[in-house]
Amino acid sequence: QSLLTSSPTRGLRAGLLGAGGLFGALALVGYALVKHETAAAGLFFGAGALLLISALAFTSALLSRLECSATAAGLTLAGMGLRSATRRRQRSLATVAMLACGSFLIVSIGAFRLDENVNATQRASGTGGFAFLGESALPITADLNTTRGRESFGLDAQALTNVSFVPFRVRDGDDASCLNLNRAQRPRLLGVKPELLAERGAFSFASVAKGLAAENPWLLLSAKNGANAAASTPDEIPGIADEASILWALGKKLGDTLEFTDERGQPFRVRLVGALANSILQGNIVIAEGHFTAHFPGESGQRMFLVDAPADRAPDVAAQLTRALRDTGLELTPATRRLAQFNAVQNTYLGTFQVLGGLGLLLGSVGLGVVVLRNVLERRGELALLLAVGFRPRSLQWLLVSEHGALLLLGLGGGVVAAAVAVLPALLAPGTPIPVATLGLTLGGVLVNGAVWTLVATALALRGNLLDALRNN
Repeated sequence: QSLLTSSPTRGLRAGLLGAGGLFGALALVGYALVKHETAAAGLFFGAGALLLISALAFTSALLSRLECSATAAGLTLAGMGLRSATRRRQRSLATVAMLACGSFLIVSIGAFRLDENVNATQRASGTGGFAFLGESALPITADLNTTRGRESFGLDAQALTNVSFVPFRVRDGDDASCLNLNRAQRPRLLGVKPELLAERGAFSFASVAKGLAAENPWLLLSAKNGANAAASTPDEIPGIADEASILWALGKKLGDTLEFTDERGQPFRVRLVGALANSILQGNIVIAEGHFTAHFPGESGQRMFLVDAPADRAPDVAAQLTRALRDTGLELTPATRRLAQFNAVQNTYLGTFQVLGGLGLLLGSVGLGVVVLRNVLERRGELALLLAVGFRPRSLQWLLVSEHGALLLLGLGGGVVAAAVAVLPALLAPGTPIPVATLGLTLGGVLVNGAVWTLVATALALRGNLLDALRNN
């Protein structure tokens, strides 16, 4: 009688906890979407964690409900197996919790892994669709997009067919990329003609400052669109940087300003009006070329280039440019290689946590086999009785597999659903590939591993003469 009265009360408390966690998760996600805070990964991870707690609480409520004798009527063999999981509630909950937490870590972290080769030729990718990023030791004053400029370096016009350049003026400063462990105080400034990037639709933007047009954010840098709309005072100019540089290397957010001093010793500020989504321009602040030359007239020529070249002729183009411009110290780096250097930092951290999650899942699936073995050994007398009243050995195996298979599915399902909420920023971000195949294979492997351990433990526990166990009882 005490069991029947305590189970509903315990189930009610668990259900209320689960409902509270679910409501909190929905509130956080709703707030982030309404306020357009889709880049706030902390909100979504908080929602995912609440949903994970909610899933575990609902699992506890389900087990408490199944403990009530009234639910025993009309059960199938699989239903009886699921109800048997309530005999050791804490043991069952520990198994579900370990599997759920492990799958949550693997999915939520794996979704943020970056692959520089995915969609590398598309304009919306981190490479901007460019083949190379070039940097020279000496400034190049000739316009390499014109016939005259190419002839001045002896470049073969036919070899550079369908090849174009986006040149940048450079003001040296601190590296504000993830490769620099120190906080950047005066990041490097790049001056570019915004229309060259705007007409290509190069790169994807994670966000733009509030109140500014987001149709083509590169145009915010131009004097017509940027100085009047994006900068609030005469001594401010608009700038664009990579989102990672803004958040981590600079410790800023969109709308904040950075202090600089020009060649004349006069201070000016750059207001951050746009954030690029994981690009090869990480570590730099991009401003309009007109603003750059106004503040740094002594920086003649360009020292950085984004090179557009057909993929099938990229090696030949690189060889031509390197040979013709060797006196300027030009060094060409494939855009995918530069992006890989930046991605490696984040992927290393993600890999570390993913290994921990995988270890948790491995322990959970192996632990499931241990739980099966222990549960069956403790219930050999019960199983012998079922065998004596007419149950077949195969039916007993299905009874045990359905009992612990349900725990496996509950753990993996709860963790994956909670992780899907946690990675919503990655799902919503443009140009962010989700490694569905890799994650699917990982979770599928864990599911198969858990099922194998369950089958092995069941087979070992049912070996021998169960009727001897019945006589001993």
